[in-house]
Amino acid sequence: MSETNLVELMAVEGSLEAEIVKSKLESYGIPVLLEYEAAGRIFGITMDGLGKVKVMVPRELAEEARKALAD
Repeated sequence: MSETNLVELMAVEGSLEAEIVKSKLESYGIPVLLEYEAAGRIFGITMDGLGKVKVMVPRELAEEARKALAD
Protein backbone atom coordinates (compact mmCIF):
# COMPACT_ATOMS: atom_id res chain seq x y z
CA MET A 1 0.00 0.00 0.00
CA SER A 2 1.68 3.18 -1.22
CA GLU A 3 1.32 6.16 1.11
CA THR A 4 0.95 8.49 -1.87
CA ASN A 5 -2.26 6.69 -2.84
CA LEU A 6 -3.86 7.07 0.60
CA VAL A 7 -6.58 9.46 1.64
CA GLU A 8 -7.79 10.37 5.10
CA LEU A 9 -11.12 8.66 5.65
CA MET A 10 -11.67 10.12 9.10
CA ALA A 11 -9.89 11.26 12.24
CA VAL A 12 -10.75 9.83 15.64
CA GLU A 13 -9.68 10.56 19.20
CA GLY A 14 -7.51 7.84 20.68
CA SER A 15 -5.97 4.61 19.51
CA LEU A 16 -8.76 2.38 20.86
CA GLU A 17 -11.39 3.91 18.58
CA ALA A 18 -8.91 3.88 15.68
CA GLU A 19 -8.22 0.17 16.16
CA ILE A 20 -11.97 -0.58 16.18
CA VAL A 21 -12.46 1.30 12.91
CA LYS A 22 -9.41 -0.42 11.41
CA SER A 23 -10.71 -3.86 12.39
CA LYS A 24 -14.11 -3.21 10.86
CA LEU A 25 -12.63 -1.98 7.58
CA GLU A 26 -10.18 -4.86 7.39
CA SER A 27 -13.06 -7.30 7.88
CA TYR A 28 -14.42 -5.88 4.59
CA GLY A 29 -11.03 -6.45 2.94
CA ILE A 30 -10.06 -2.77 2.98
CA PRO A 31 -6.42 -2.11 3.94
CA VAL A 32 -5.94 0.59 6.57
CA LEU A 33 -3.03 2.67 7.80
CA LEU A 34 -3.36 4.50 11.11
CA GLU A 35 -1.40 7.75 11.35
CA TYR A 36 -0.84 8.79 14.96
CA GLU A 37 0.04 12.19 16.38
CA ALA A 38 3.37 11.34 18.03
CA ALA A 39 3.05 13.18 21.36
CA GLY A 40 -0.39 11.78 22.06
CA ARG A 41 0.80 8.26 21.34
CA ILE A 42 3.88 8.58 23.56
CA PHE A 43 2.19 10.24 26.53
CA GLY A 44 -1.29 8.75 26.14
CA ILE A 45 -2.92 12.18 25.98
CA THR A 46 -6.25 12.41 24.15
CA MET A 47 -7.12 16.09 24.52
CA ASP A 48 -6.64 19.17 22.37
CA GLY A 49 -5.94 17.03 19.31
CA LEU A 50 -2.95 15.23 20.83
CA GLY A 51 -4.71 11.86 20.68
CA LYS A 52 -5.85 12.35 17.10
CA VAL A 53 -5.48 9.33 14.84
CA LYS A 54 -6.01 9.59 11.10
CA VAL A 55 -7.59 6.55 9.43
CA MET A 56 -6.03 6.29 5.98
CA VAL A 57 -7.32 4.07 3.15
CA PRO A 58 -6.46 3.65 -0.53
CA ARG A 59 -8.10 6.38 -2.61
CA GLU A 60 -9.95 3.87 -4.81
CA LEU A 61 -11.53 2.17 -1.77
CA ALA A 62 -12.53 5.31 0.15
CA GLU A 63 -16.19 5.23 -0.92
CA GLU A 64 -16.46 1.52 -0.14
CA ALA A 65 -14.90 2.21 3.28
CA ARG A 66 -17.46 4.95 4.02
CA LYS A 67 -20.30 2.55 3.14
CA ALA A 68 -18.78 -0.19 5.33
CA LEU A 69 -18.67 2.15 8.32
CA ALA A 70 -22.25 3.28 7.70
CA ASP A 71 -23.48 -0.32 8.08
